[in-house]
Amino acid sequence: MTIHSHTLREAMQRSPRRTATRLFAGVALSGLVLAGCAGDDQDDAADETSELPAEIEETDDATEPETSEDEATDGEATEVSARSPRLAVTYDGGIQVLDATTLDVIEDIALDGFNRLNPAGDERHLFVSTTGGFQVLDMGTWGEPHGDHSHFYTAAPDLTDVIEPAQTPGHVVVHHGRTALFDDGTGEVWVFDSGDAADAGREMREYVTPSAHHGVAVELSDGTLVVSEGDEEARTGIRVLDADGEEIAASDDCPGVHGEAVAANETVVVGCEDGVLVYADGEITKVDSPDDYGRIGNQAGSENSPIVLGDYKSDPDADLERPTRVALVDTRTAELSLVDLPASYTFRSLARGDDGEGLVLGTDGQIHVIDPETAELVDSIPVMEEWEEPTEWQQPRPTITMLDGTAYVTDPSTNTVHAVDIPTGEVWNSVELDVTPNEMTGVTGDAVEGVSSEHSGDDEHDDEHEHDEGHEHDEDDEHDEHEHDEDDEHDH
Repeated sequence: MTIHSHTLREAMQRSPRRTATRLFAGVALSGLVLAGCAGDDQDDAADETSELPAEIEETDDATEPETSEDEATDGEATEVSARSPRLAVTYDGGIQVLDATTLDVIEDIALDGFNRLNPAGDERHLFVSTTGGFQVLDMGTWGEPHGDHSHFYTAAPDLTDVIEPAQTPGHVVVHHGRTALFDDGTGEVWVFDSGDAADAGREMREYVTPSAHHGVAVELSDGTLVVSEGDEEARTGIRVLDADGEEIAASDDCPGVHGEAVAANETVVVGCEDGVLVYADGEITKVDSPDDYGRIGNQAGSENSPIVLGDYKSDPDADLERPTRVALVDTRTAELSLVDLPASYTFRSLARGDDGEGLVLGTDGQIHVIDPETAELVDSIPVMEEWEEPTEWQQPRPTITMLDGTAYVTDPSTNTVHAVDIPTGEVWNSVELDVTPNEMTGVTGDAVEGVSSEHSGDDEHDDEHEHDEGHEHDEDDEHDEHEHDEDDEHDH
């Protein structure tokens, strides 16, 4: 089968993000940056509970790489004229890293098992939830801030030896330059600066839930930690802790708690089997579903919008419910509305557009675009043929992810990845892989503000460059849109 490839879109030039300047994975950056300036103008519930006390502490010895940073890879960094977004796609037996513009395969990394992909928050690295814990994947694309501009580099992607050990690696949540990891097997939570994701000696805030469970945690900009509550039998609600670890709010009115999203004004929405919990300004509000059983287990939020998009299932007896409605939760009014769709969808079908629009990839092969303010379906974009959700949640199914203004969609039936422009509805690139894609996420390769500072104050060579305005734009934190890729029926 031959898939055509449209004329390649210009390299995407959205906001600069600052990634870690660490000399990581064998890339000697310092000399490159200086030379460039002088001469060239990113379920199972727990099997057992943790016996550790529920407390918060600081630790800096959580990970230990098997090799030094200089020995991690033999790849060399190459300076490029603009940032280079990349995608990662899992398949049975490994991970492929793709150029997000051409969709060409840059690297094929062998890795056994069912592996899951999570943005690390620095727009260079991913955390791979795999056997043994959260392992760092260097996507080989990053930016270095230099005064009023940035320099951009690429290298060969590398699955590093840096791993955060976990019994059952679960959710990874990125917000406001902080990354939270949750170990379902022990109830341990680790939070750290996103720019330190690839640092084996990173300093971390640690919290242990009273009982292990399939959970989630998110830290807000003031140090507030929102964390789920539950045990191996049931998940019941959330606790909210201040920066010192003192409880400031709690609710057990959330049966089957699962997933979270952060909306505008740092409002956190957590899914329940009968609605959602909304946390804002020190208070928790319960928003009920219109049905006695109205499960919202996967959410997509946007800092551009006070409204969170969620899936919606209403049949507690279904072995595999194929929903045709989605939920919209208005965090300003604590109201929940439902939107009817022309087709069903799955847990990997939710995303948010650049302007906060809701995106749902339907089994009719179309991306359905929802105006969250009016709760109306405003467009449907044909992308692929009709498809049917597989019965096992780990089996490949179409997935949608937003990266740098483009919606990327996988079609496992044809081993294809599509690139879609939401405003115009154009499918501007389609490429067939030699593997069957399962999960997918990506990094922009931006210099991320607040993440890297090695050269941010060095203006020595600023006047030696003329830089396109495309290097500096504003962009929202796409990774606050947490689609947790978890099947409601299994909570994996």
